[in-house]
Amino acid sequence: MRILLVEDERRLAEALRAGLSAEGYAVDVAHNGRDALWLATEHPYSAIILDIMLPGLNGYRVCRRLRDQGDSTPILMLTAKDGEDDEIEALDTGADDFLPKPFSYGVLLSRLRALIRRGGATRPGVLKLGDLELDQAGRTCRRGGTDISLTGKEFALLAYLVQRPGQVVTKAELLDNLWDFAASATANLVEVHVSALRLKLGTETIRTVRGAGYLVTTSGA
Repeated sequence: MRILLVEDERRLAEALRAGLSAEGYAVDVAHNGRDALWLATEHPYSAIILDIMLPGLNGYRVCRRLRDQGDSTPILMLTAKDGEDDEIEALDTGADDFLPKPFSYGVLLSRLRALIRRGGATRPGVLKLGDLELDQAGRTCRRGGTDISLTGKEFALLAYLVQRPGQVVTKAELLDNLWDFAASATANLVEVHVSALRLKLGTETIRTVRGAGYLVTTSGA
């Protein structure tokens, strides 16, 4: 899943980017409102984390313009501590939720997951393929009742494939959806993660379609 993080405090932005990336999200970062509006208009996102105090355009104006354009991407707005007026205006301009600063990273992550679940009503909370189960809320993987430990990126990659059963998914599509634009990710990196998944799930779960991409199957042997 691709997230847009809009935060002008660069140290905070980098810390959040690193944490969310470790969870398997592809994270694009904007440090001002104009760049945020351009990115949100040009690229599809599963959710947007949007600070209020931004150079160029503030978070309220970015949010309002996106909603006026018909963009329904879930938006989590970061507000000032005890800023009741900020919270009211955040919701009035179209934000789906708000989180006062300073905040717990764990709380932000939980709010983000809840927004994505609500924003994707057609996406089930638990993905199933044969005896393979992926719990998107808990980000856990089980096969035949046995827990399988996955890294954040491995989970994201497998979930993306499982949601497309019977479809060939190209490496380019995986790179576009699971790695942020600033990352120097290559097709070889996709291959490394697929190889790691095969070691954990069985070699037949993810098939390589030569010259095309990858295809998930129900076989676990």
